[in-house]
Amino acid sequence: MRAHGRLLLIWLVTTLATACGQTWNDPYAAADSGANILYSAFTDRPKHLDPVQSYSEDEAGFNAQIYEPPLQYHYLKRPYTLVPLTAADVPKPVFTDAQGHPVAEDSPRLAFSVFQISIKPGIRYQPHPALAVDGAGKPVYPTLSPEALRGIHAMKDFRHTGTRELVADDYAYQIKRLAHPRLHSPIFGLMSEYIVGLRELAETLRAEDRRMTEQGRAGEWLDLAQYALDGVEVVDRYTYRLRVKGRYRQFPYWLAMSFFAPVPREVDRFHAQPGMAEKNLTLDWYPVGTGPYMLTENNPNSRMVLERNPNFRGETYPSEGQPEDRAGGLLADVGKPLPFIDKVVFTREKEGIPYWNKFQQGYYDASGIASDNFDQAVRISVEGDANVTPDMEKKGIRVETSVATATRYFAFNWLDPVVGGDSERARKLRQAVSVALDWEEFISIFANGRGIAAQGPVAPGIFGHREGREGINAQVYEWENGRPRRKPIAEARRLLAEAGYPGGRDAASGEPLVLYLDTTDRGPGDKSRLDWYRKQFSALGVQLEIRGTDYNRFQDKVRKGAAQMFVWGWNADYPDPENFLFLFQGSQSRARFQGENAANYSNPEFDRLFEQMKHMENGPQRQALIDRMVAILQHDAPWSFGYHPKDYSLRHEWTGNVKPNQMARNGVKYQKIDVDLRTRRRAEWNQPVLWPLAGLALLLVAAVWPLLRSWRRREAMTAT
Repeated sequence: MRAHGRLLLIWLVTTLATACGQTWNDPYAAADSGANILYSAFTDRPKHLDPVQSYSEDEAGFNAQIYEPPLQYHYLKRPYTLVPLTAADVPKPVFTDAQGHPVAEDSPRLAFSVFQISIKPGIRYQPHPALAVDGAGKPVYPTLSPEALRGIHAMKDFRHTGTRELVADDYAYQIKRLAHPRLHSPIFGLMSEYIVGLRELAETLRAEDRRMTEQGRAGEWLDLAQYALDGVEVVDRYTYRLRVKGRYRQFPYWLAMSFFAPVPREVDRFHAQPGMAEKNLTLDWYPVGTGPYMLTENNPNSRMVLERNPNFRGETYPSEGQPEDRAGGLLADVGKPLPFIDKVVFTREKEGIPYWNKFQQGYYDASGIASDNFDQAVRISVEGDANVTPDMEKKGIRVETSVATATRYFAFNWLDPVVGGDSERARKLRQAVSVALDWEEFISIFANGRGIAAQGPVAPGIFGHREGREGINAQVYEWENGRPRRKPIAEARRLLAEAGYPGGRDAASGEPLVLYLDTTDRGPGDKSRLDWYRKQFSALGVQLEIRGTDYNRFQDKVRKGAAQMFVWGWNADYPDPENFLFLFQGSQSRARFQGENAANYSNPEFDRLFEQMKHMENGPQRQALIDRMVAILQHDAPWSFGYHPKDYSLRHEWTGNVKPNQMARNGVKYQKIDVDLRTRRRAEWNQPVLWPLAGLALLLVAAVWPLLRSWRRREAMTAT
């Protein structure tokens, strides 16, 4: 009995001691404890990691750490400024005539803009099996048989890896991939209008792809090195030229996007081998780059891991920034080699509550703020400033805000016979709806105040955006007490009556006016939002019908110009007003030309001014043109301008060198973690509650003790 009692006591003490010595709820491996790892989460699984196809926000968070286009945005400077990444400098265009002779920028003979890009020598790719070579310099994996692939399930299963230097031909090869018939790049349509020969290359490749299919070779590798592209010339090992049609002063911005990142020919060939796609061994699954990180684990339904690229050249932390950056500690690491963090672990969180709880426990280093948690995390002062709540402040959590270079808008289809077109009747109807849609109320109810009601399409922080009285939309707002005030609903009703719909009825027929909002099928959580839209229209006496369809059908209706009204959004590709104002260009009509003008708006005067504005340098003359263009849009009202979202993020005190950047997504390399502080805080915030365990142990002892006494008596009687 004494032996059994001692064993029970030892078990109890050991259990309690173990509980005191570790954090029970730590979701990460014990081996990673105290490591220089950034922990983050993602909600939407990335669909494309191939730089020729990737275009969404959730994908850019991974790709921007891996791929390196020639240019990037300065991490700290505002307004956003292009600086070299792999390039030696930011290229300036040389203008030529049709025969290639240099001409002045304002010459009527100007036919092409030529950009020459020089790559810094010594940049090397991450280790990869496609770059592995034997002693003779031949690829180790030139042809993989089904037997060789049998034991391969991930890139780490290949025994041999290699690297090589980045060269100009890698950039040229990727630009050709924009025209690949099997890849469907989202920017091919736009780039084919500018890059000389890109459209012709696409036609040639499509014909070759058809020929291969007819020969029973469908899906076989297309070696793009065998096809010329007139607009791309490799000058030497580190230099290439791009020739674009006409003047396109915004073109260098595209050179900061992953579409123009390098892809080596041998990597393309390696992943095109038979059997690779069936195992997800593709560029869409495993990106290959020269950046500071490489993807070492890809399970988009659960976890993705970036680790330091051992071949990274050692870019250094920037030495310049805004005046407030030094006071904020953002210039303390000037000149130090990047990256600071060794590894980034992304965990997929499908539900908001676990994500939020793990952040508060210190298991995620940063977090967005869901609407349900906003009041718990943030308080807004009477001046409109955002600060964390006292509970968050006690934990050292800080909030960072920035206005997105984006817009969310309510579109009227210009091709629709009721709300569209250039008639005064339709124009006043659109103006009436624009006044009635109270976006300030929408932002307050559905976005926790995280937004700025838009006066026009150009987002804050972009040249051309006007602040204050001179920037208000006079069709919708009045200036009162130093701020814009939305006109009363009586003004909207007056405009509606002038449009021929007094009280929401057709003055001629007496029939009620019924308008249609096309949208995707929504879940129960979106019912209140749709009810809000109905309420805004009912204030005018207008009946709003919701036409919900699945996402593909909705996209098809917008593409064909069959939707009457719809809610849409735009995130800037680059920080230039042209990237917002081209959304109204007639030649960009979605229904007519498959462009980005989803409202199919058309105004010859606007188009004429746009052609003048888009090539100009920022300055008073360009601002004057933008002001006139925005005034035309405010009068015609092809959109109710909606709002510009505000981004809020929370970060723990152990994170450093964090500055929101609306243009770039490659900021992980600048960030750092105080691992020791994080470890201490996690231990403080996740102390185990031991009394239930101790109580359970006592109950167990109480239950076992009578049995042990009974057993001892029987043993004693037997012995006697």
